[in-house]
Amino acid sequence: MSSPSKPVIELTLRGVILGILITLVFTAANVYLGLRVGLTFATSIPAAVISMAFLSLFKDSTILENNIVQTVASAAGTLSAIIFVLPGLLIVGWWVEFPFWQSFLICASGGILGVLFTIPLRRAMVVNTDLPYPEGVAAAEVLEVGDAARGAATRESREGLLAVVYGAVASAALAIVAATGYATAEFTKFFRLDRFGWAGASSGFDMGFSLALVGAGYLVGLSVGMAMLLGLVIAWGVAVPWLTAHPFGVPHNPFTPADLDNFTNFIWAKQVRFIGAGAIAVASVWTLIKLIGPVVSGVVSTLSASRAAKGGVGDRTDTDMSPGWIGLIALACLGVIAYLLFEFLLPTPLAGDSMKLVLAAVPFVFIGGFLIAAICGYMAGLIGASNSPISGVGILAIIFCAAVFVMIEHPAGDAKKALIAFALFATAIVFAIATISNNNLQDLKTGQLVKATPRAQQWALIVGVIAGAAVIPPVLNLLAHAFGFAGAPNIGTVTHQPLPAPQATLISALAQGVIGGDLNVAMLEAGVALGIGLIVLDELLGLVGWLRLSPLAVGIGIYLPMSATLPVVMGAIIGHLYDSWTKRTPSPEYSKRLAVLIASGMIVGESLWGVINAGVISATGSGTPFQLAPADFAWINEAATALFVVLIVWLYGWIMRRSLAHAPSRPGQ
Repeated sequence: MSSPSKPVIELTLRGVILGILITLVFTAANVYLGLRVGLTFATSIPAAVISMAFLSLFKDSTILENNIVQTVASAAGTLSAIIFVLPGLLIVGWWVEFPFWQSFLICASGGILGVLFTIPLRRAMVVNTDLPYPEGVAAAEVLEVGDAARGAATRESREGLLAVVYGAVASAALAIVAATGYATAEFTKFFRLDRFGWAGASSGFDMGFSLALVGAGYLVGLSVGMAMLLGLVIAWGVAVPWLTAHPFGVPHNPFTPADLDNFTNFIWAKQVRFIGAGAIAVASVWTLIKLIGPVVSGVVSTLSASRAAKGGVGDRTDTDMSPGWIGLIALACLGVIAYLLFEFLLPTPLAGDSMKLVLAAVPFVFIGGFLIAAICGYMAGLIGASNSPISGVGILAIIFCAAVFVMIEHPAGDAKKALIAFALFATAIVFAIATISNNNLQDLKTGQLVKATPRAQQWALIVGVIAGAAVIPPVLNLLAHAFGFAGAPNIGTVTHQPLPAPQATLISALAQGVIGGDLNVAMLEAGVALGIGLIVLDELLGLVGWLRLSPLAVGIGIYLPMSATLPVVMGAIIGHLYDSWTKRTPSPEYSKRLAVLIASGMIVGESLWGVINAGVISATGSGTPFQLAPADFAWINEAATALFVVLIVWLYGWIMRRSLAHAPSRPGQ
């Protein structure tokens, strides 16, 4: 008689509580950081590290329980991206503060729908795909190394743990030195192209010294890296020079060509980025068309797996939430969303047309939300949740939403202002869906690799969404009253340094432009045309068997700042050279595993430092609390370059020496 199988320790109360506590801290840090610099950091990997350190105190803790903690906490790095839209309601002067229940329900209802919408996408985009999921793979590697180090002190597990530690220490050290002012975090240089025969043209160079992005470059691979490099060339080698040489085609530039830095950067930020947004839109639609078959198959598989699980024959590692629960929770969320939309319109001049507007908004949220879930999930799988240009999705969503509302309603006076606010309100709900779907599949990839239960992770993500939604409104109110936002009335601020909130400012301007009738669509149209050309090129490359250049990754290369893209490209090239070298090592698979762990460590170290730095900035009110170098320190660029190169050489040199010294394991050892 066989003994009963040991119960799986996975979704535990202590794991959920620990995940919620990490979520609260990371969400607050991410909200501040996003409003200050326009970036948020992924929290899955730091949460996994913290979880392993804490749960190691319990003898019965498992890798699956640690995975649940990072799954809950991952909501912090993603739901906090709602600050790319929601502050727009203060910026346009509609709100003077963030009402708790409205803000909470926007985040919670949209975020939960984001979890539900990605359930039928799991098999198509996680199980049956070759997408790299860099952060999901990195989180799994961190969990597996930590688990192996606890269970057996083998040479391989020790070296694997050392790889994570060395990568983390190196990336954190580089970021810490930059915080002291003795090295720069990025080197920016703008220059004229007259000497090359391009009269009046200018361009720029912007290198970010981030080992985390170098690590992400290794994980995404050469194909994505080269596609992003092509995007950089299109943006800074063609579009920026052309538009700076022909400024008559660029409206509303407050700078003159004599102010080289600001003039050139304005061209990229306000014009060329929209070419990238247009290309991303077309590439996203093409991706969705290609995904229709796998998604339908995934929905059928989800239903089949659910029936099998009820019959007691299902595979735990392939079981999602039941269709009944999915449908019930989705209907509840849509009911909450409809209520929020009606309540928003009632005190406005649009109250008489509220039914018509809500009937347009709810399908926009539901259908648009599902499409955006697929787009964001694919982009996160391609280049990682941290690097996914989710604000580009917000740009497209606000343009579409505002255009639909203008066709339904023809506002004037106060009604126009109300419609702008309503468009931002509805888009915020869709954006909450986007933020979670941008991360959810990454978590499910981690779960797949560590053999977790998808259903347990999906419930854990819902818990994380609710926890994150509870902390976002009070943090936003605290920052709004203390600092205010650029372009807003800044009511109640106690300082004269408003937070830039760059994405919210841009999205608010787009809503005003579409509804006000003065949106410049030329760059978006150029991006659409470019995206079509890139799709054709990619398909031709696939036919001849050459290196594919993902149209979506090219659009991302155009849209993202060069400082974020160049390190990824470098990491992809270095990683390709290293992987080619590993073929000559005694154990190629072990050599590649070490590289994945080093890359994971790079992401871990910089992410943990990002949490600490954001917390200190918030506590001290200083943007540079660790500044030690004098303001006129002359070697800041040279120091950053030298340290960046030395650390990369040291890290790859170490894993190359370990790879050459490693003897393949023989049976029985």
